[in-house]
Formats: sequence, structure tokens, C-alpha cells
Amino acid sequence: MGSQDAHTDGTGRRALLGAAMLGAGGAVLGLSGTARAATAGSAGHGKGGLGSLPVPTVIGHRGASGYRPEHTFGSYQLALDLGADIVEAGDLVPTRDGHLVCRHEPEIGGTSDVADHKEFADRRTTKVLDGVSVTGWFTEDFTLAELKTLRAIERIPANRPHNTLYNGRWEIPTFEEVLKWQDEQTRKRGKQVWIYPETKHPTYFRKLGLGLEERVAKLLHKHGKDRRNSPVILQSFEPTSIQRLNKLVDNPLVVLLSAANTRPFDFVETGDPRTVADLITPKGLREIAGYAQGIGPTLDLVITKKADGSLDKETTLVADAHKVGLILHPYTMRNENPFLPAEYRKGTDADAYGDAFGAFRRYFATGIDGVFTDNPDTGVLARQDFVNR
Repeated sequence: MGSQDAHTDGTGRRALLGAAMLGAGGAVLGLSGTARAATAGSAGHGKGGLGSLPVPTVIGHRGASGYRPEHTFGSYQLALDLGADIVEAGDLVPTRDGHLVCRHEPEIGGTSDVADHKEFADRRTTKVLDGVSVTGWFTEDFTLAELKTLRAIERIPANRPHNTLYNGRWEIPTFEEVLKWQDEQTRKRGKQVWIYPETKHPTYFRKLGLGLEERVAKLLHKHGKDRRNSPVILQSFEPTSIQRLNKLVDNPLVVLLSAANTRPFDFVETGDPRTVADLITPKGLREIAGYAQGIGPTLDLVITKKADGSLDKETTLVADAHKVGLILHPYTMRNENPFLPAEYRKGTDADAYGDAFGAFRRYFATGIDGVFTDNPDTGVLARQDFVNR
């Protein structure tokens, strides 16, 4: 798959990696949480880059999606207000006329009020998305102007009924609007705001003639955010998308990793037989380190689970990744019972909070460099507990 040797070039990218690993190295060397945070904070030498971020880094997953409908400026803004170090803004999907917008998936029936718009009733269709039949409304069938008539809604109302209060308040943001918002917030807050966009289903969109990577690179070039120290980390579940981005921009790059027995869809399309389990071997991680600076594994790859959903054994992934110079930003920590390991749940209510602080402590203790969370304030407080323990 791809050419890992094509992307080990560039002293700039390696310098960035070296600064980042001063923070990650704290975990490898067994430094205390306080020492790790201090080391990471000094690693950037005042010049930005991954090394300027605290460790463990708190990443607002689709903003503060535990409290607001995801991928809205309301969610992004709140994530910053609650102390997130980085805002995942956003999952990038294209419109019919080639604009990039921020939605969890190209199918928007569950994250917008499109079903209430009679004028778009005939756009409802069924498509095969990464091998799965999906019925609904898809961003690639709408122009940007049409999408701007829609409003965002809560994606999982059964777990987050309080978030439905905000249904209809915010429109669907474009990636360019996010880049401008990032600059505005940086000026207003007097500190650099970071974002963490993801190329969503890149193989699917490339086959439609709507390649994501070139569009992302064009906007980053336009806004001067395509450099090794730019406060924009790019991520994807498809390794070839990250390899393609590595040829187009010099931003820090992260390969997302799903369950061990799954295959990235670009592998499925090209006939590559490897699974995620192959990618997280020392050999697989060395290959990833040839074109990326980090991995974003599901938390189950860091600590496995028993059949009852409780935590089982810590894997060697953190140590193995650090050995080849990769940082780890696993996903996703949430406060609600159904999303927590079994031993941290309290009661049976689907929207009730469990012992999220306990779960954060357990995962931070593995030496991860950061974590995606729907509840940035919980993550910030958990980090305080961890570094002051």
C-alpha cells in the first residue's frame, strides 16, 4: 500500500515530530504527569507546532458534542470555552458544487432538519457507502446554497435529550468558515486555537470526482495553514488519504484506526488484505511513521475489553507507537453510561453520567498523548487530577 519511502523526506516534518515526541517521550520514559505536561509545553520553543500542546491533550470531539449538536459553531465555541486544547472541526464532506462542509457523515438525515424540507423530499435516496447500503439525504446531492437553508439537530437524542433544545439554532458550517473562525478565536482569546479536521470517506468521494485531499490542501494553502507548525492536524481512517495529503501539505498527519479486525476501506478497494491488527504491529507502525506523525486508535486498541464490556488488558500499542515516534490520540471518551467501560457505569439510564473521571484516569495512565472527548470540561478536570496525582 502506497510508498512509505516517499514521505520520510523533509527536515521540517522531522523537526516537528521531534518536538512532539518530547511530550510523548514523557510517557515512554515514565515521567510523572506534571513533568510530561511541562515538557510538552516547552517543546514548541515558542514557535508553535504539536510540541506546544499540553500532554495529555484534550480534543473536543466534533466540538463539545456532549452539550450541543455536533459540528456547529455552537459546539465548537463551547469546546473552547470549556478548555479544549484542540477542536475537531470537522468531518469534511463535499457538496455537489465542490465545497467542503462539516458533517459527521455525508448522509445528513440524522444531523439536520432536511426531512422537514418538502422541497428536498425527492433527494432522499439509497447509496452504497463504503460497502454499506445507506438511505437518506447526501451532501453531494446538494449545492452549498441549498445546504445553508438547513439547520443542525442532535444526532443521538436518546442519549442526549437536553441537546435537542438547540435543534435548529445553527447552520451547517463550511471548512473555509471554520478556518476564518479559527483566526477570529485566536485573536479574541489571545492564544492559538487548534483544529483537527478529518477527510471523510475519501475513496467514496474520489470515485464521484470529488477528491477531498486537493480541496483541503487548496484551502489550507489559501489561508497559510499548510505548514509543519500550522495549528491544523489532519486525520483520516484511510491511510492512502493521509499519504496523499502528505504530498500536498506539510501539516501534522494522523491515521485513524478502528477495531482490530476491520480493514480500512481504501484497502478493501485496492485488494490490500491487511487489517487494523496488521497496522498496529511494530512493522505496521513503522510504515505509518514514514508518512504520518500519529495514530488515532479506538480506545479498545489501547485497553481491550472483556465480554461484559469491562476493561481487560492494556496492550503494547502505546509503547510500540512511541518507539517509532508516533503520538497517540485515541477516541472517544463520553460521560454517558452506555459509552463507558462497564465498571465505570452508574445505574441504567442511557443518558445518565457514569464515573467518567475514573475512566479518564485509567486511560491517561497508559501514556496516551491525548484523547478525543465529547465533554472537554470533564477531560480538562481529569487531566488536572492526573498531573497533580
